[in-house]
Amino acid sequence: MEYSTLQPWQEIGETGIVHDAGSLYGRFHQVADPRGARGKQYSLVMLLVVIFLAKLAGKDKPDEIADWAKNHAGDVARLLGLEQSKMPSHSTIRRVFSCILDEAEFDRLAEEYHQQEGNKDEMLAMDGKALRGTRIAGQERSDHVLSLYAVESCRVLAQQAVDSKENEIVVAPRVLESTSLVGKIVTGDAMHTQRAASHQIVTGGGDYLWPVKENQGRLYEDIQHFFAPDTPKRGFGKITTDFLSAHQINYGHGRFEKRNIQTSTMLNDYLDWPGIGQVYRLEREFSWVRQGNIYKTSREIEFGITSLSREKAPPAKVLACRRSHWRIETSLHYRRDVTFREDATRMTIGAAGRILATVHNLVIGLIKRAGFDNAAKARRYYEGHLSEAFRLLITSNCHS
Repeated sequence: MEYSTLQPWQEIGETGIVHDAGSLYGRFHQVADPRGARGKQYSLVMLLVVIFLAKLAGKDKPDEIADWAKNHAGDVARLLGLEQSKMPSHSTIRRVFSCILDEAEFDRLAEEYHQQEGNKDEMLAMDGKALRGTRIAGQERSDHVLSLYAVESCRVLAQQAVDSKENEIVVAPRVLESTSLVGKIVTGDAMHTQRAASHQIVTGGGDYLWPVKENQGRLYEDIQHFFAPDTPKRGFGKITTDFLSAHQINYGHGRFEKRNIQTSTMLNDYLDWPGIGQVYRLEREFSWVRQGNIYKTSREIEFGITSLSREKAPPAKVLACRRSHWRIETSLHYRRDVTFREDATRMTIGAAGRILATVHNLVIGLIKRAGFDNAAKARRYYEGHLSEAFRLLITSNCHS
């Protein structure tokens, strides 16, 4: 009689590594390898593990990853149960991105991995990013992707390439349909203030919150005029409004920021927009302080719409939702550009740059799952704790 100590959710990998079925390591085994067996020195699973471990340890460019693997060959071989400790060269690492991995399959792996435990985040931010490391001299533009980001858990739930003949508005429906929107609040920039996207979100069981600018001229003018100061004529009373307000003041990095938001439901029946629940006027005042003195100020006003009702979202909630959108910039795009040096890493062949972006999305999600809010600090930690980095790869979101 044979016995197994495996748990129901565990599997055994190609070299006897026990891992969770939903882990990244487990999913690496499902990725198709187009290479023939003849002359293949390294399995695709081994190559992917090396890339992810090096990323977790603070190495970014292919030559850095290869050098790191060579310097840690014994440790990597021990973790993976390899008989020999020879590590791949930088050219082999580059080929993983440029001609071995299939972009569509790898994106699907990332989506399934980040969505497997269900999406508990309420806020989803949608925004695009140019991949400057993919630009070739003489070309008009670099590769571009549009992402749907769960702001609390730092997970990219969906990412789509924006073709040179398309724009983000065309790609947005495909991104939105990649995950359940029930109970979610989707935010975006003014480009995504579109009727079709709003209708898709509302019919999908979610809510939207969009800023409104001149690209929606009539809508912008109606909201702007509505919130304009009321100066009644002599003999007439002031027009009654239902305005509600919320205020917030923050200080950080030498700057005061004051925010004042007003919301109203009075335009709901007037504006022809899918599912509209409120309009808002958001005023921001910035003051830069040096040695206790204000040396620069600025002020900006934003108008916007949301499908959130006043009962579900009083002014303070609307303000918090609008602010949360910028976390896709600070927690995702900034980290990829600065911490992971994405734009400084030249990936110009095929879909290499877009696949690299997906790798970064996955690593950022792993770091957040491990409890780190500072990605740079996490990478410094895992540089000296390789076995813990490997554990992130072999455990799933559900059984970590």
